Amino acid sequence: MFFISLSLSAQNDTLLKGKIVSESLNLEDIHVINRSQKKGTVTLQGGYFTLNAKVSDTIIFSAVHLKAVQHIVTKDDFGKNLFFVNMEMMISALDEVVMVQYKNINAVALGIIPAGQKTYTPAERKLYTATGGGNTYGLSTSVSLDGIINGISGRTKMLKKEVQVEKKEFFLESIRLDFNDNYFTEKLKIPQDYISGFLYYLVENRNFVYIYNKNNKTATEFALAGLSVEYLKLKNLVPNENIKTEE
Repeated sequence: MFFISLSLSAQNDTLLKGKIVSESLNLEDIHVINRSQKKGTVTLQGGYFTLNAKVSDTIIFSAVHLKAVQHIVTKDDFGKNLFFVNMEMMISALDEVVMVQYKNINAVALGIIPAGQKTYTPAERKLYTATGGGNTYGLSTSVSLDGIINGISGRTKMLKKEVQVEKKEFFLESIRLDFNDNYFTEKLKIPQDYISGFLYYLVENRNFVYIYNKNNKTATEFALAGLSVEYLKLKNLVPNENIKTEE
């Protein structure tokens, strides 16, 4: 009777061959647990696994980065070359994040660099290096060899243009931080699709750049109001007679 029982158990307990399918590229070491028999294994590279199971067993598939899957084994699962298990990636939804800009917190305030030390933007650093970076060659010359070579090749001229482009990009970013899209659409009546164009229009206006850099919000808003009128006229977005500058 004992050997007959083992034989029947061996016939009912069959090797289940399967593969995990997921958008995740990490399909190795996923836990495959036969809860009914309290046995388990982990997947190999590519998500492949083998596990002893029988019909009606409960199999649980779990991993930290994937949503757990529970499956009840059926007879059809053994009739396939591979039993495929679809697992979705675990996506954790974050609470609302509020970004606050603290202008007084910088590398100097945090003690990362000494006060008064010259700092460079990425483009300025390239230009500084290309022109010699303060290094000189020879006994009495004050011109670096790197500066001479880059000047002849035209690289210095190109890097100077990059510095100007970078300054404009920083200027645009600063305006974006101080004034949101609602300000442009509701206060200045700039259509949403024209906001980017208006910002570039501001960058090219030297008088506005000068006013903005003075950090006088009232003067800046007054300048914005006037330039928005000019921009709307330029783009023929509204009839000229209907445009009035805010007093």
